[in-house]
Amino acid sequence: MKRKQKILFFIPLTIFIVCFLTTCTNDKGIPDYNQFPDDVGKIIFTKCATPGCHTDISKGATGGLSLESWDKMFDGGKTSACVIPYRNDYSTFFSYINTYSDLGVTLLPVMPYNKNPLTREEVILLGNWINAGAPSRDGTIKFADDPNRKKFYVTNQGCDVVTVFDQKTQLPMRYINVGNSAATESPHDIKVSPDGQYWYVVFLQGNSIQKYKTSDDTFVGEAFLGVKSWNSFTMTSDGSKAYVVDWSSSGDVAVVDLNTFAVTHNIGFNYPHGSCLNPTEDTLYVTEQNNSSKMYKVPVNDFSAFSEINLFTTPPPSFLNSHLVDFSPDGTEYFVTCQGTSEVRVFQQGTDQLLATIPVGGLPSEMAISDLHNYLFVTCEEDTLSFPGKRGSIAVIDIASNSLIKTIYSGHQPHGIDVDDEKNLVYIANRNKTNDGPAPHHTSVCGGRNGYVTFIDMNSLELIQAGAGAKKTEVSVDPYEVAVRH
Repeated sequence: MKRKQKILFFIPLTIFIVCFLTTCTNDKGIPDYNQFPDDVGKIIFTKCATPGCHTDISKGATGGLSLESWDKMFDGGKTSACVIPYRNDYSTFFSYINTYSDLGVTLLPVMPYNKNPLTREEVILLGNWINAGAPSRDGTIKFADDPNRKKFYVTNQGCDVVTVFDQKTQLPMRYINVGNSAATESPHDIKVSPDGQYWYVVFLQGNSIQKYKTSDDTFVGEAFLGVKSWNSFTMTSDGSKAYVVDWSSSGDVAVVDLNTFAVTHNIGFNYPHGSCLNPTEDTLYVTEQNNSSKMYKVPVNDFSAFSEINLFTTPPPSFLNSHLVDFSPDGTEYFVTCQGTSEVRVFQQGTDQLLATIPVGGLPSEMAISDLHNYLFVTCEEDTLSFPGKRGSIAVIDIASNSLIKTIYSGHQPHGIDVDDEKNLVYIANRNKTNDGPAPHHTSVCGGRNGYVTFIDMNSLELIQAGAGAKKTEVSVDPYEVAVRH
């Protein structure tokens, strides 16, 4: 069974202090608590938003969080959002006021700082309010007003949740439980359908591909695949079909009808990993990752007629161990991340001729392409050479010249990545799995080390900054993949 674990982290006084301000009154002389419901507002305006604490004036010394109004609460603080509608277990606001272990995680220092803690009844009231969506006085639920809202999604393997970010504010707005078992299933790959109406997720230790609406992130249904290591998938351009890859010795490439959830299994590949359709969508390219230097090229109308592609002209000193494959925007070339040799290899579409070998950082993994800038961004999860004392980097490759133009430190152990050409940003999920990474600001309900998301400005090819350092939004345990709703 999944279990909740309480871990206490001490943070400085200036990081997070909850206190309060005087209330306003309406024309009838009744406090209106700046759009907070009366019972909630009474607690907040007497114990949290008092002078010197979470007000507009003093928020700089209290973690950047103002609680002067319901709207300002959703601006969050310096590290992330403080209230996630429907999820008090992922709302740090709740964890800092909670002193009752049976109600959830407790974070230190307990708020209100150096004052009597909230009563059990007050904690339950605030927790229930958040779990009801943290509505405003008039019943408005934050981020629920626009079914076409631009978003991006991050899988969290350690807690079986998907973090939903609002594109406009770049803050977490929802946490969605995924999977169909009480055991940890490790949501691995995630993608948004080409029409932007659905998102899909597969599991490294699960038995399905699940489908959710992007309008409100509600569950639609799932195709049952059997319990295997479902590692990655690719979709057809019309969003009707998915090819789901099982990373095992007799690997399965399951073909899934995303409307009916019918499944066809194709077994017999040796540790297949990443996959991508060619521009005409009649051939599936599949990487092989297990002491190998080859890939599979599979006709989609006859999986038994697959052929193998050697990824080298002169044998390299070690196995290439191809991880992911993706096509250039014009479809004339495809790129392969080679973890065994810390390279990206570029091949001609059709002839499969090697065009370029581009050295990058250690363990190159995921890729994302900007059509706007003609850049290929590659996460190098275990690069310890580019930035001494740090682990991980982002390689930026100019597709026109197939050359490395910059290496960026994005955070500790970057893995998932996606491009948002509309916002001119790159979103990176930094796993932060090892103890030499930055200490998490807080803990998640399932325990473990939280990771975080960082942001690259594609105009400057620099990390977005916030305060004294890079903008860093903490999420849950082991953030792994990113997918943008365009």
